[in-house]
Amino acid sequence: MRITLRQLAIFAAVADAGSTAAAADRVALSQSATSAALNELEAVLAARLFDRVGTRLVLNDTGRGLLPQARAVLDGAAGIERDFGLGATAGAHAAPPSLLRVGASTTIGNYLLPTLVANWQRARPAAHVDVRIANTGAVAAAVARMEVDIGLIEGPSHEPDVVVQAWREEELAIVCAPSHPLLGGDPRRRLNVATLRQAAWLLREPGSGTREAVEQALQPHLHQLREGLHFGGTEAIKQAAVEGLGFTCLSLFAVQDLVALGRLVRVDTTLPRLVRRLWLVHHRRKQFSRSLAAFIDFCQQG
Repeated sequence: MRITLRQLAIFAAVADAGSTAAAADRVALSQSATSAALNELEAVLAARLFDRVGTRLVLNDTGRGLLPQARAVLDGAAGIERDFGLGATAGAHAAPPSLLRVGASTTIGNYLLPTLVANWQRARPAAHVDVRIANTGAVAAAVARMEVDIGLIEGPSHEPDVVVQAWREEELAIVCAPSHPLLGGDPRRRLNVATLRQAAWLLREPGSGTREAVEQALQPHLHQLREGLHFGGTEAIKQAAVEGLGFTCLSLFAVQDLVALGRLVRVDTTLPRLVRRLWLVHHRRKQFSRSLAAFIDFCQQG
Protein backbone atom coordinates (compact mmCIF):
# COMPACT_ATOMS: atom_id res chain seq x y z
CA MET A 1 0.00 0.00 0.00
CA ARG A 2 1.52 3.30 -1.10
CA ILE A 3 -0.53 5.59 1.17
CA THR A 4 0.43 5.51 4.85
CA LEU A 5 -1.47 6.38 8.01
CA ARG A 6 1.27 8.88 8.81
CA GLN A 7 0.64 10.75 5.54
CA LEU A 8 -3.11 10.82 6.15
CA ALA A 9 -2.66 12.02 9.74
CA ILE A 10 -0.39 14.85 8.56
CA PHE A 11 -2.81 15.75 5.76
CA ALA A 12 -5.67 15.98 8.29
CA ALA A 13 -3.54 18.05 10.67
CA VAL A 14 -2.61 20.50 7.90
CA ALA A 15 -6.28 20.76 6.88
CA ASP A 16 -7.19 21.66 10.47
CA ALA A 17 -4.25 23.95 11.19
CA GLY A 18 -3.96 25.75 7.86
CA SER A 19 -0.17 25.45 7.53
CA THR A 20 2.59 22.87 7.79
CA ALA A 21 4.22 24.90 10.58
CA ALA A 22 1.12 24.75 12.79
CA ALA A 23 0.44 21.12 11.84
CA ALA A 24 3.99 20.14 12.80
CA ASP A 25 3.27 21.03 16.42
CA ARG A 26 0.16 18.83 16.38
CA VAL A 27 1.91 15.73 15.02
CA ALA A 28 5.21 16.24 16.90
CA LEU A 29 7.35 16.49 13.78
CA SER A 30 9.55 19.19 12.28
CA GLN A 31 8.04 21.49 9.69
CA SER A 32 10.33 20.05 7.02
CA ALA A 33 9.21 16.47 7.82
CA THR A 34 5.57 17.55 7.81
CA SER A 35 5.96 19.29 4.44
CA ALA A 36 7.80 16.28 3.03
CA ALA A 37 5.04 13.87 4.10
CA LEU A 38 2.37 16.10 2.57
CA ASN A 39 4.37 16.34 -0.67
CA GLU A 40 4.74 12.53 -0.71
CA LEU A 41 0.99 12.09 -0.40
CA GLU A 42 0.27 14.56 -3.19
CA ALA A 43 2.87 12.80 -5.37
CA VAL A 44 1.31 9.37 -4.75
CA LEU A 45 -2.15 10.71 -5.58
CA ALA A 46 -0.83 12.80 -8.49
CA ALA A 47 -3.04 15.63 -7.28
CA ARG A 48 -2.74 18.85 -5.35
CA LEU A 49 -4.81 18.85 -2.16
CA PHE A 50 -4.40 22.49 -1.12
CA ASP A 51 -4.41 25.94 -2.65
CA ARG A 52 -1.53 28.08 -1.46
CA VAL A 53 -2.90 31.44 -0.28
CA GLY A 54 -0.01 33.47 1.08
CA THR A 55 1.38 31.46 3.99
CA ARG A 56 -1.82 29.45 4.41
CA LEU A 57 -2.82 26.14 2.88
CA VAL A 58 -6.53 25.99 2.02
CA LEU A 59 -8.18 22.74 0.96
CA ASN A 60 -9.14 22.64 -2.71
CA ASP A 61 -12.01 20.54 -4.04
CA THR A 62 -9.83 17.42 -4.25
CA GLY A 63 -8.64 17.88 -0.68
CA ARG A 64 -12.18 18.47 0.58
CA GLY A 65 -13.23 15.19 -1.04
CA LEU A 66 -10.33 13.28 0.51
CA LEU A 67 -10.59 14.67 4.04
CA PRO A 68 -13.67 12.70 5.24
CA GLN A 69 -12.16 9.48 3.86
CA ALA A 70 -8.83 10.19 5.54
CA ARG A 71 -10.50 10.88 8.87
CA ALA A 72 -12.55 7.69 8.58
CA VAL A 73 -9.39 5.63 7.99
CA LEU A 74 -7.57 7.28 10.90
CA ASP A 75 -10.56 6.85 13.17
CA GLY A 76 -10.81 3.17 12.24
CA ALA A 77 -7.11 2.60 12.99
CA ALA A 78 -7.45 4.41 16.32
CA GLY A 79 -10.48 2.28 17.18
CA ILE A 80 -8.55 -0.94 16.51
CA GLU A 81 -5.74 0.18 18.79
CA ARG A 82 -8.15 1.20 21.54
CA ASP A 83 -9.98 -2.13 21.33
CA PHE A 84 -6.71 -4.03 21.67
CA GLY A 85 -5.29 -1.86 24.44
CA LEU A 86 -2.46 -0.31 22.44
CA GLY A 87 -1.13 2.95 23.80
CA ALA A 88 -0.40 4.88 20.59
CA THR A 89 -2.24 5.55 17.38
CA ALA A 90 -1.51 7.26 14.12
CA GLY A 91 -0.08 10.75 14.34
CA ALA A 92 -2.20 13.36 16.06
CA HIS A 93 -5.06 10.91 16.69
CA ALA A 94 -3.47 9.26 19.72
CA ALA A 95 -5.86 8.23 22.50
CA PRO A 96 -5.59 6.14 25.65
CA PRO A 97 -7.13 2.64 25.64
CA SER A 98 -10.92 2.41 26.09
CA LEU A 99 -11.34 6.16 25.68
CA LEU A 100 -14.66 7.36 24.31
CA ARG A 101 -14.83 10.91 22.99
CA VAL A 102 -18.31 12.34 23.49
CA GLY A 103 -19.49 15.75 22.37
CA ALA A 104 -22.49 17.22 24.16
CA SER A 105 -24.46 20.40 23.66
CA THR A 106 -24.58 22.71 26.64
CA THR A 107 -27.72 21.63 28.49
CA ILE A 108 -27.04 17.94 27.97
CA GLY A 109 -23.39 18.32 28.95
CA ASN A 110 -24.15 20.26 32.12
CA TYR A 111 -27.31 18.57 33.39
CA LEU A 112 -27.76 15.09 31.83
CA LEU A 113 -24.38 13.71 30.80
CA PRO A 114 -22.62 13.73 34.22
CA THR A 115 -25.13 11.24 35.64
CA LEU A 116 -25.03 9.16 32.45
CA VAL A 117 -21.22 8.96 32.47
CA ALA A 118 -21.13 8.22 36.22
CA ASN A 119 -23.53 5.29 35.79
CA TRP A 120 -21.52 4.03 32.80
CA GLN A 121 -18.25 4.11 34.71
CA ARG A 122 -19.77 2.45 37.79
CA ALA A 123 -20.69 -0.48 35.56
CA ARG A 124 -17.31 -0.40 33.76
CA PRO A 125 -14.60 0.94 36.11
CA ALA A 126 -11.90 0.69 33.39
CA ALA A 127 -13.85 2.88 30.96
CA HIS A 128 -12.79 6.46 30.25
CA VAL A 129 -14.96 9.17 28.71
CA ASP A 130 -13.62 12.47 27.41
CA VAL A 131 -16.45 15.03 27.19
CA ARG A 132 -16.45 18.13 25.00
CA ILE A 133 -19.23 20.64 25.70
CA ALA A 134 -20.26 23.26 23.13
CA ASN A 135 -23.41 24.45 21.41
CA THR A 136 -25.25 22.12 19.05
CA GLY A 137 -23.68 23.50 15.88
CA ALA A 138 -20.15 23.11 17.25
CA VAL A 139 -20.79 19.56 18.47
CA ALA A 140 -22.25 18.51 15.11
CA ALA A 141 -19.21 20.03 13.37
CA ALA A 142 -16.86 18.11 15.70
CA VAL A 143 -18.70 14.89 14.81
CA ALA A 144 -18.38 15.73 11.11
CA ARG A 145 -14.60 16.21 11.58
CA MET A 146 -14.42 12.98 13.62
CA GLU A 147 -12.94 14.88 16.54
CA VAL A 148 -15.49 13.10 18.78
CA ASP A 149 -16.95 9.61 18.44
CA ILE A 150 -20.57 10.63 19.00
CA GLY A 151 -22.53 13.75 19.83
CA LEU A 152 -25.58 14.28 22.04
CA ILE A 153 -27.36 17.41 20.85
CA GLU A 154 -30.49 19.46 21.52
CA GLY A 155 -31.25 20.71 18.02
CA PRO A 156 -31.09 19.49 14.44
CA SER A 157 -27.77 18.88 12.74
CA HIS A 158 -27.09 20.55 9.42
CA GLU A 159 -23.89 18.60 8.69
CA PRO A 160 -24.25 16.43 5.55
CA ASP A 161 -21.93 13.64 6.78
CA VAL A 162 -23.65 13.25 10.16
CA VAL A 163 -26.26 10.56 10.89
CA VAL A 164 -28.98 11.70 13.32
CA GLN A 165 -31.11 9.39 15.45
CA ALA A 166 -33.70 10.16 18.10
CA TRP A 167 -32.41 9.78 21.64
CA ARG A 168 -34.92 10.98 24.25
CA GLU A 169 -37.60 13.57 24.92
CA GLU A 170 -37.15 16.49 27.29
CA GLU A 171 -39.70 18.88 28.81
CA LEU A 172 -39.24 22.64 28.48
CA ALA A 173 -40.36 25.10 31.15
CA ILE A 174 -41.18 28.82 30.92
CA VAL A 175 -39.78 30.60 33.98
CA CYS A 176 -39.29 34.11 35.34
CA ALA A 177 -38.66 35.90 38.61
CA PRO A 178 -41.56 35.72 41.11
CA SER A 179 -41.67 39.52 41.10
CA HIS A 180 -41.93 39.92 37.32
CA PRO A 181 -44.53 42.62 36.46
CA LEU A 182 -46.44 40.37 34.05
CA LEU A 183 -47.37 38.11 36.97
CA GLY A 184 -49.12 41.03 38.65
CA GLY A 185 -47.89 40.03 42.08
CA ASP A 186 -49.31 36.49 41.82
CA PRO A 187 -46.65 33.85 40.94
CA ARG A 188 -49.44 31.34 40.27
CA ARG A 189 -51.25 33.57 37.78
CA ARG A 190 -52.08 31.83 34.50
CA LEU A 191 -50.86 33.80 31.47
CA ASN A 192 -52.49 33.70 28.06
CA VAL A 193 -50.85 34.10 24.67
CA ALA A 194 -51.51 37.84 24.52
CA THR A 195 -49.64 38.38 27.80
CA LEU A 196 -46.74 36.12 26.77
CA ARG A 197 -46.30 38.19 23.61
CA GLN A 198 -45.55 41.21 25.82
CA ALA A 199 -42.64 39.46 27.54
CA ALA A 200 -39.02 40.13 26.71
CA TRP A 201 -37.40 36.71 26.13
CA LEU A 202 -33.91 35.83 27.29
CA LEU A 203 -32.37 33.61 24.62
CA ARG A 204 -29.24 31.61 23.90
CA GLU A 205 -26.90 32.61 21.09
CA PRO A 206 -27.55 31.68 17.43
CA GLY A 207 -26.34 28.11 16.78
CA SER A 208 -27.57 26.91 20.16
CA GLY A 209 -29.85 23.88 20.11
CA THR A 210 -31.77 25.32 23.06
CA ARG A 211 -32.50 28.52 21.16
CA GLU A 212 -33.66 26.64 18.07
CA ALA A 213 -35.85 24.33 20.16
CA VAL A 214 -37.39 27.28 22.04
CA GLU A 215 -38.17 29.11 18.82
CA GLN A 216 -39.76 25.98 17.35
CA ALA A 217 -41.82 25.44 20.51
CA LEU A 218 -43.03 29.00 21.06
CA GLN A 219 -43.29 30.65 17.65
CA PRO A 220 -46.28 28.58 16.44
CA HIS A 221 -48.21 30.03 19.39
CA LEU A 222 -46.68 33.49 19.83
CA HIS A 223 -45.79 34.01 16.13
CA GLN A 224 -42.87 36.23 17.08
CA LEU A 225 -40.68 36.39 20.17
CA ARG A 226 -39.91 39.81 21.59
CA GLU A 227 -36.19 39.33 22.08
CA GLY A 228 -34.51 40.66 25.17
CA LEU A 229 -30.89 39.83 25.98
CA HIS A 230 -28.79 37.06 24.44
CA PHE A 231 -26.42 34.92 26.49
CA GLY A 232 -23.85 32.27 25.62
CA GLY A 233 -24.81 29.95 28.46
CA THR A 234 -27.81 28.60 30.33
CA GLU A 235 -26.55 29.66 33.77
CA ALA A 236 -26.27 33.28 32.65
CA ILE A 237 -29.84 33.18 31.32
CA LYS A 238 -31.11 31.73 34.60
CA GLN A 239 -29.42 34.46 36.64
CA ALA A 240 -30.75 37.15 34.29
CA ALA A 241 -34.25 35.76 34.78
CA VAL A 242 -33.76 35.77 38.56
CA GLU A 243 -32.90 39.47 38.30
CA GLY A 244 -36.20 40.14 36.53
CA LEU A 245 -34.73 40.86 33.09
CA GLY A 246 -37.27 38.75 31.25
CA PHE A 247 -38.94 35.42 30.64
CA THR A 248 -37.03 32.40 29.40
CA CYS A 249 -37.84 28.91 28.23
CA LEU A 250 -35.27 26.27 29.19
CA SER A 251 -34.93 22.59 29.94
CA LEU A 252 -36.83 21.63 33.07
CA PHE A 253 -33.63 19.86 34.20
CA ALA A 254 -31.76 23.16 33.98
CA VAL A 255 -34.16 25.32 36.00
CA GLN A 256 -35.54 22.98 38.65
CA ASP A 257 -32.82 23.95 41.17
CA LEU A 258 -33.78 27.65 41.20
CA VAL A 259 -37.48 26.84 41.04
CA ALA A 260 -37.08 24.68 44.15
CA LEU A 261 -35.33 27.58 45.90
CA GLY A 262 -38.13 29.99 44.94
CA ARG A 263 -35.79 32.27 42.98
CA LEU A 264 -37.61 31.39 39.76
CA VAL A 265 -41.22 30.38 39.22
CA ARG A 266 -42.51 28.08 36.55
CA VAL A 267 -45.04 30.18 34.67
CA ASP A 268 -48.50 28.68 34.27
CA THR A 269 -49.70 29.36 30.72
CA THR A 270 -52.49 28.42 28.34
CA LEU A 271 -49.91 26.84 25.99
CA PRO A 272 -49.77 23.06 25.51
CA ARG A 273 -46.98 21.07 27.17
CA LEU A 274 -43.67 22.08 25.61
CA VAL A 275 -41.19 19.34 24.76
CA ARG A 276 -38.20 18.89 22.53
CA ARG A 277 -36.39 15.91 21.10
CA LEU A 278 -32.77 15.23 21.96
CA TRP A 279 -30.59 13.55 19.35
CA LEU A 280 -27.62 11.21 19.13
CA VAL A 281 -25.36 11.84 16.14
CA HIS A 282 -22.35 10.13 14.59
CA HIS A 283 -20.35 10.36 11.38
CA ARG A 284 -21.82 8.22 8.60
CA ARG A 285 -18.42 6.56 8.07
CA LYS A 286 -17.84 5.97 11.77
CA GLN A 287 -16.70 2.44 12.59
CA PHE A 288 -18.13 1.52 15.98
CA SER A 289 -15.77 -0.16 18.41
CA ARG A 290 -17.24 -2.64 20.90
CA SER A 291 -17.07 -0.05 23.69
CA LEU A 292 -18.67 2.69 21.58
CA ALA A 293 -21.53 0.42 20.47
CA ALA A 294 -22.10 -0.56 24.11
CA PHE A 295 -22.10 3.08 25.22
CA ILE A 296 -24.65 4.03 22.57
CA ASP A 297 -26.92 1.18 23.71
CA PHE A 298 -26.44 2.37 27.30
CA CYS A 299 -27.47 5.93 26.31
CA GLN A 300 -30.57 4.67 24.52
CA GLN A 301 -31.65 2.65 27.54
CA GLY A 302 -30.95 5.45 30.04
